[in-house]
Amino acid sequence: MKSNSCNLENFSFYEKLDTDILNFLDACLKPVNLKKGATLFFQGDICDSILFLTQGEVRLYISSESADEITLYHLKPAEQCIVNTASALSQTEAIASAVAVTDIQGYILPTKHVKKLAQLSSAYQDYLFSIYTLRMESLARLVNDIKFKTLDERIMDWLNSKHTKEIQTTHETIANELGSSREVISKVLKSLEKSGIIKLSRGSIMLL
Repeated sequence: MKSNSCNLENFSFYEKLDTDILNFLDACLKPVNLKKGATLFFQGDICDSILFLTQGEVRLYISSESADEITLYHLKPAEQCIVNTASALSQTEAIASAVAVTDIQGYILPTKHVKKLAQLSSAYQDYLFSIYTLRMESLARLVNDIKFKTLDERIMDWLNSKHTKEIQTTHETIANELGSSREVISKVLKSLEKSGIIKLSRGSIMLL
C-alpha cells in the first residue's frame, strides 16, 4: 500500500526529503476527499492546517460586502495555497475563501506539523519561498489587468486561457472570475458577438 508521503511525489520538494521526514509525514498527514462545490475555508477564517492538493482544482476568491467576487487564482495539483499557508502559519484571518471547483483529493497537515516540516527540511523551506514568489507575480498581473486592460480584453484573455474553441461556462462564472457583475459581462459578451469574435449559446461560448 502506498504511503501518504508517496502521494506527494509530484510536489517539487518531495524528492529531496530524507527517510526520517517521509516517516514523519506518513504519521501526520491526513487524507481528505471533498466534492465539487465544497468550501475549504471562508474569508476571515483562521486556518489550522494546510492542504496538499493531489487531485482536482480549488478556486481562491475575495468577496465584498455587496457579495461581488473576484478570483485571485486557481490551485492545481502539486501546488500549495499561499492564502491557506499564510493564515495557518501566522494564525491570522484568511484574506480569501477557497472552494472546490471539482471533486478534490489531497492531504492536510496540521499547522504545528507544517512548522516542524519547515524546520526539518530546507527543501520545503525553499518550496514555501517559491510559491510566495509565483503567487505574488500572478497577483501583480491581476492588479495590472484590472488597472490597465478593458473588460472586453480581460474577458478574451480569460476565454483564451481555456485553450479550447468552445468554453462551457456561464456569464455569472465569468463575472465572479473577473470581479464584475453578470449584467455587465452579458453586455460585453453580446458586443463581442456582434463583432463576430465569439458566438454565444446557452451554457457555452464559441471562439470564432
